[in-house]
Amino acid sequence: MTLRELFDYLSANPTVVLAFFLVIPVIALFANWIAAGEGHTSPWKYLYSALVFLVCVPGVFAAALAVYLFIFERGGSIYNVNLLTQVLPIASMILTLGIIRRNTPFEYVPGFGKLSDLILMIASVFVLMFFIDRLHLVAWVYVPVQWLLAIVAGLLILFRFGLKRMLS
Repeated sequence: MTLRELFDYLSANPTVVLAFFLVIPVIALFANWIAAGEGHTSPWKYLYSALVFLVCVPGVFAAALAVYLFIFERGGSIYNVNLLTQVLPIASMILTLGIIRRNTPFEYVPGFGKLSDLILMIASVFVLMFFIDRLHLVAWVYVPVQWLLAIVAGLLILFRFGLKRMLS
């Protein structure tokens, strides 16, 4: 199954996708109502962690896919965006994170630091890919592949630490 076939299947059967991305913010609202002011305590922070991962992994994937399609494919119009698979995960992620943040700081949510590191790494990879794409780099004849991989890895590390310092 290809990614296109998966998205076509999800578009043809929207009830599961709608239920998934609408139930998660409702659960977060319900948890905020029950655990008002106690979101940093033991059972609630693990529930928030599960909700964050359930909604952020597809949301980050949808955001990365949208950026890829608009920057690198260059043929896609914004009118062709699939609301179910490209907009709903991002909207649900933003809504759920906003709801959770009202009850507890993200420092108390287990695993949130790893997730933010993943987002920073994806962003730095896209910046690097965009930079390489705009260079119209065809081939460096005299540079071995090992050096190109070392340059790319060094730039990724530089972007990651630069973004971390800039955001903290």
